Amino acid sequence: MSVDNKRLKVVLCWHMHQPEYRNALTGEYILPWTYLHGIKDYVDMAAHIEEVPGARAVFNFAPTLLEQLDDYAKQVTQFLKDKTPIKDAFLQALASEKMPSDVDMRMTLIKNSLRANKERLINRFPAFHQLSNYAQLIFRDKAAINYVNDHFIEDIITWYHLAWLGETIRRDDKRVQQLMKKENLFTYQDRLLLMEVINDSLSGLIGRYKKLREAGKIEISVTPFAHPIIPILLDVNTTKEAMPDALMPEMEKYPGGEERVQWHVEEGYKVFEKHFGYKTKGCWPSEGSISTETLKILEKSGFSWAASGQAVLSHTAQSLIQKDYAIDCNVHQAFCLEGGKIHQYFRDDGLSDLIGFTYSKWHADDAVNDFINHLENINCATIHKKDRIVSVILDGENAWEYYPDNAYHFLSALYQRLANHPEIQLTTFEDASKSFENVTELPYVVAGSWVYGTFSTWIGEQAKNKGWELLAQAKLAYDDFKQNQKIDSDKLDEIDKQLAICEGSDWFWWFGDYNPADSVKDFESLYRTHLTHLYQLMDIIPPDELSVSFTQGGGDMDNGGVMRKN
Repeated sequence: MSVDNKRLKVVLCWHMHQPEYRNALTGEYILPWTYLHGIKDYVDMAAHIEEVPGARAVFNFAPTLLEQLDDYAKQVTQFLKDKTPIKDAFLQALASEKMPSDVDMRMTLIKNSLRANKERLINRFPAFHQLSNYAQLIFRDKAAINYVNDHFIEDIITWYHLAWLGETIRRDDKRVQQLMKKENLFTYQDRLLLMEVINDSLSGLIGRYKKLREAGKIEISVTPFAHPIIPILLDVNTTKEAMPDALMPEMEKYPGGEERVQWHVEEGYKVFEKHFGYKTKGCWPSEGSISTETLKILEKSGFSWAASGQAVLSHTAQSLIQKDYAIDCNVHQAFCLEGGKIHQYFRDDGLSDLIGFTYSKWHADDAVNDFINHLENINCATIHKKDRIVSVILDGENAWEYYPDNAYHFLSALYQRLANHPEIQLTTFEDASKSFENVTELPYVVAGSWVYGTFSTWIGEQAKNKGWELLAQAKLAYDDFKQNQKIDSDKLDEIDKQLAICEGSDWFWWFGDYNPADSVKDFESLYRTHLTHLYQLMDIIPPDELSVSFTQGGGDMDNGGVMRKN
């Protein structure tokens, strides 16, 4: 056995994704999460790779995220050039010389300045913590807002953005250190200085990842354009492969689903190539959602690898056992369909969830030691096998605000230890796929996603099903419009893109009573706005039901929110 085969291949794959937050009618950003994660997580994740020799990883970018990051960068640059207003009310408030006089607007700014992890992003900074305490007094007695001066609002908005900056920026940027040392009574010039920091972070962000890829330190992969659940678009009944008793929406199929899947794949390629200058061979299908037909389509589209969740492999293995197939379904290897070429990798749910949910509560050194120990045990147990690989796959943004210092200490130590470990080889899916001689063939896969190996997060519940029914209704209207109207290509492109946004997975993720009410309200309202705009683009009067909310939420972050624990 070669020295290379004795080392356990490990891939860290970070999925970067945000849905389309712009109001399709106005172009205004309804929620600020794209630029906030941009200046915090996406900056830090690039910096960790840059700083550690031998560090390697895969970064998956959703095209809707790339387009919005680019848009924010251009808007902030233009603002600094000639004060053109930014189409994000919250970011514009930071950049405004005067605070609004309207009482409701002032209250909204204060509330929005506290949308952050209290322990890690607010209480960490004494001045911000104190402002937060004052804000709670205002919330308890709303009449107090009448006595709040502009300095308070200016300071809490400034501290919110300072807290959301990446740890690497905070440690390296003297402008930020200067502002944090000042602590309060921030001036308009102070806030403009902070806007310059934000501009530097956003405008150079995509270029940093491009440079890392060109240096061979990372692989960049892509998701179909608007992050759709491909198997459901292809065949809604694939839901039942892992959920035979699922409550289904009142639709036999999603109309023209295969054509729409092809559109998302091709448009995703276009956006990716526009920003990175080449056509990637790797794909994280939205939510790791796959089916046998999905993999065949991705292979025909030119991808050499795709990835999903371990529970999908488990469900597939159980099905194969029932049919007397004798196939080794250990998760730490590459798979492909019989007769297919596209490699399929499955995330190690246990290791991935340790990073996502557990290690944030540990000391960084203890967490990294534990992670390394798990890998050493896997290496020992599989040393007799060829072509072993451990796939650690999770969000590249959502976990870090639960860690001290945006996971700076954990990620620094993790990359250092993995890069220098004699028994471990950090690699990418692209490089691993090139080197593997033995790939286990599967006759099929049971359709599912990275969450529980099912589609239960997006379908099979009343509110989620209602979302699909509204979407299918809009798609039928689209089909009729396309067939009976003469449409110029630019107009059709606009309509196709708007339909694609409505087909994204995020809306269905948030529908349901187990999610927090405020988040459900935001996403459900934005979904109806997107559907409404689709009808308006086709000069069709939107159905009355699009003006009525169909789900309210009411759960807590432990049961819902942006992450799911397997």
